[in-house]
Amino acid sequence: MKQFNVPIIYRSPLISAIKKFRKQQDKMKKDFTPTFLDLGPLQIYLARHFGFCYGVENAIEIAFRTVEENPGKRIFLLSEMIHNPHVNENLQEKGIRFLQDTYGEQLIPFESLTADDIVIIPAFGTTLAIENKLQDIGISIKKYNTTCPFVEKVWNRAEQIAQKGYSIIIHGKPKHEETRATFSHSAAGAPAVVVNDMNEAIALGKYITGEKNAAKFEVEFKGRYSQGFDPERDLQRIGVVNQTTMLASDTQGIADYLKELMINHYTLDEKNVGERFADTRDTLCYATNDNQTAVTGMLADTKADIAIVVGGYNSSNTSHLVELCEMVLPTFFIESEEKILSTEEILHYNFHTKTETLTKGFLPGKQPVKVLITSGASCPDAMVENIIRKLAGFYNQEAKIDALAVNFND
Repeated sequence: MKQFNVPIIYRSPLISAIKKFRKQQDKMKKDFTPTFLDLGPLQIYLARHFGFCYGVENAIEIAFRTVEENPGKRIFLLSEMIHNPHVNENLQEKGIRFLQDTYGEQLIPFESLTADDIVIIPAFGTTLAIENKLQDIGISIKKYNTTCPFVEKVWNRAEQIAQKGYSIIIHGKPKHEETRATFSHSAAGAPAVVVNDMNEAIALGKYITGEKNAAKFEVEFKGRYSQGFDPERDLQRIGVVNQTTMLASDTQGIADYLKELMINHYTLDEKNVGERFADTRDTLCYATNDNQTAVTGMLADTKADIAIVVGGYNSSNTSHLVELCEMVLPTFFIESEEKILSTEEILHYNFHTKTETLTKGFLPGKQPVKVLITSGASCPDAMVENIIRKLAGFYNQEAKIDALAVNFND
């Protein structure tokens, strides 16, 4: 896989050594057991897969290179490059300005742009309407486009099934940049509708079976269906794609439910179900899949006391790692080591209520303390090492970190 030139501030000697070692030992990525870091009174179980993915590293490299190669030029990002506040702050420090917030609200009017300006399209991609708007101004949308290739894979899959006459059901968070982009690209070729979760998939299914009056559809799915969408007509043949960072089991569950519903409603079997339901297979990105599988396996086989998940609070893929951990362990979702205030207090994010919470006594009063650690795909490895170092410092074990890095390199 291609190696990217990512700023050294995001790298970690310890994590780099661990990842290199694990890759050499497990080239086919079949071993999902965690890496065990024994620091005596503190024992850390580090997920097999975590941190920057291909799409994120690609986006970061393009963004920083764009700044270096265009001194004096105005450079904008459509919205956050990735969902990590520290990376976005670093880009702003370089002079890059955001045109929109993560919900698509305008911060800088497009009318103020000129053909001489540079606009970087973030890893989530963007809508066709925005692409056209930029092109009309005379701004190139190809040279500085950092859309993740796995997002583009979803768009291609949607286009393929659209050409075969299927409508597109998108499993994603309706307000997320990637879902908005995928909806736009899907709706260009076929009727499309977004469902956020299984409850909404079940609600959609009632329009397929006729249990719900089609007139209610406009209210229930307001703002989430393509122009002219007719549930009676457009839900007769469907396929499911997804926002690439959703929980894999949720997407699979929705696809299985809708497939079974079509089989029962139209009296089909596995041989002819394709008449009504497209085989889209999995459209999650490899990193999302690997990170979630690593956490699931780690939770099943590791007797940890707590879990710490590191990443941006508005990161979808990170929130799903938190969701998995919460099912088994007391879990703390933090952006950086600065949120660990002391051995007693931690300031962490509750993604259900969208608020930060101060928890006291988060570290068990026993030894060894066993901590499971993972991070989202937009989290720099350096931040994970900083958290490990901070925890180790509470037990006077920080000196062992450098020795561990040497051991994994040997």
